[in-house]
Amino acid sequence: MQKILLFIDRISAFVGKTVSWLIVSLTLLITYEVFSRYALDAPHPWAFDAMIMMYGALFMMAGAYTLSRNGHVRGDVLYGFFPPRAQAALDLTLYLVFFLPGVVGLCWAGYTYAADSWRILERSNITAEGPPIYPFKTVIPVAGAFLLAQGIVEMIRCVICLKEGKWPSRQKDVEEVDVEELKEKLQVKDEDIEKLDAIITAREKDRK
Repeated sequence: MQKILLFIDRISAFVGKTVSWLIVSLTLLITYEVFSRYALDAPHPWAFDAMIMMYGALFMMAGAYTLSRNGHVRGDVLYGFFPPRAQAALDLTLYLVFFLPGVVGLCWAGYTYAADSWRILERSNITAEGPPIYPFKTVIPVAGAFLLAQGIVEMIRCVICLKEGKWPSRQKDVEEVDVEELKEKLQVKDEDIEKLDAIITAREKDRK
């Protein structure tokens, strides 16, 4: 079971990190449009729509990745003081009552929304001769499906925690190293570091 959970974590991470490159494209597009508009006096009507679609796709497709890293903002300041089983019970309740119906509704409504857009080959009406937006609307149900899959993984984790009394492991990104924790793991004291600094300093002086 744990292998399956981590596998879906990796899929969410791959999708999120791949889509994150849209930030680079969005930055380049904005830079080009600003230069073209103010330096060349040649604005592009489609640029605004493209920016909205890029940012919207980034925002939606990163949802599952953020959930897989337990990165969504929590409003309950007491949550961190609860024991693991209480945390799992609260999370599972919220997933069943709010998350599951909401995301299933997102997938269903997004599918209908995208299907209608494809049927009429919808184009943006924000600007004149707006670009096609039916590919962008397809992102809605796709992002919802990834988010739903990751949400099911998180609910399974809650059930495991309720049974075992501790949270199962999850995929983690590279994080900033905590110096104190690193010292504790390596069993290194501040005095040892000071002695090593003194030895290195003395050797450097001898070489000079």
